[in-house]
Amino acid sequence: MNALAPDVLEQESHSVPNTARLRSFVQQLAALVESAPPESELLERGGTLLGALVAHDDWLPAAYAQPSPERYQQFLLHADALGRFSVVSFVWGPGQATPIHDHTVWGLIGMLRGSEDSQAYARTAEGRWAPQGAPHRLQPGQVEAVSPTIGDVHRVSNAWEGRTSISIHVYGANIGAVQRSVYLEDGTRKPFISGYSNSTLPNIWDLSKNPAASA
Repeated sequence: MNALAPDVLEQESHSVPNTARLRSFVQQLAALVESAPPESELLERGGTLLGALVAHDDWLPAAYAQPSPERYQQFLLHADALGRFSVVSFVWGPGQATPIHDHTVWGLIGMLRGSEDSQAYARTAEGRWAPQGAPHRLQPGQVEAVSPTIGDVHRVSNAWEGRTSISIHVYGANIGAVQRSVYLEDGTRKPFISGYSNSTLPNIWDLSKNPAASA
């Protein structure tokens, strides 16, 4: 799903991140989830909201945009109090990639900086995992969806060999606590729980400097 792909995206640098954008996104997504639409509608409307968020690159705090030389980072940005969804930033160092894995819940991925390649996998009649179609490259401003109903197993990599890439993911659960699986191409399955790379969250709710703000 490519909800929004602006020709020219805002690549702004601010000493104070515009976290109002993330706050507004969380509020709108919570209202959408609360309305309990069918999954196809949720992914379509949620993808539009996420596309609008990643069309601007002035809101992600620097602490949640830092790569690690060891592995990709998954920073929790927001967890819904009722466990209905979570928002994370994935920060990819040069050449970093995931193993083949699933999610078990619906998900939306929006590209903020750089680019990433997603290769879908499907189980063969022999029980192995094989690439399904060509890799899909996600560019800034673009959004795609995953879920057990539309395709849930893939492998993702930073498309840039020499630079950091960042994507924003939204999942239909507190994804860091969900038991999921990594797969080898021979069909071997390894359960895992991802957790998060951070122990603190960005404070998107402080309106003390602008008490009249509505978003």
